[in-house]
Amino acid sequence: MALSVSSLTSSLSSISFSSQISRNPNSISIPQPSKSLPISLFSKTTRSLSIAATVAAPPESEPVENLKKYVKSRLPGGFAAQTIIGTGRRKCAIARVVLQEGTGKFIINYRDAKEYLQGNPLWLQYIKVPLVTLGYEMSYDVFVKAHGGGLSGQAQAISLGIARALLKVSQDHRSPLKKEGLLTRDSRIVERKKVGLKKARKAPQFSKR
Repeated sequence: MALSVSSLTSSLSSISFSSQISRNPNSISIPQPSKSLPISLFSKTTRSLSIAATVAAPPESEPVENLKKYVKSRLPGGFAAQTIIGTGRRKCAIARVVLQEGTGKFIINYRDAKEYLQGNPLWLQYIKVPLVTLGYEMSYDVFVKAHGGGLSGQAQAISLGIARALLKVSQDHRSPLKKEGLLTRDSRIVERKKVGLKKARKAPQFSKR
């Protein structure tokens, strides 16, 4: 037993602590970076960039009040008192058309035709076909009152109304207009929905079980 204690003391005396322990073991020293950085690295000069964009403003349409006065001055007594008049129908749309000698203006419901038909080239073509067929596109002003249906149906109703009004100008116009099919009333309409079906003919999915 005395041998083991003497060997333990000799082994402990041989251990030497060379590390330096700070008095406050909980304190940790972190070197702080130097704050002598040049300010010019972080300062950014902001410049306001002004871009002047010139956008072409759309041409302003003529006010509705001015067009109403213009139509009333051109059509004394209203639509019913005119001589060159035609009525066209398509789907649920009805259009009353009056032709007067002029320069090719189209006024629909006291608005310019291009504005009223939203610039749609197909609808604008519909209303010009009868006049172009006879070569009168710059010879008559067209005044229209249209209601019911959508713009597509109204455009096709106007086309039929113009064709019928041109017959009152001369019966010689019947042959070229009829040849182009412009005097035929298109009777196609949406087929009504049926009971038990989803639409006119579409049935719900069949399930055997």
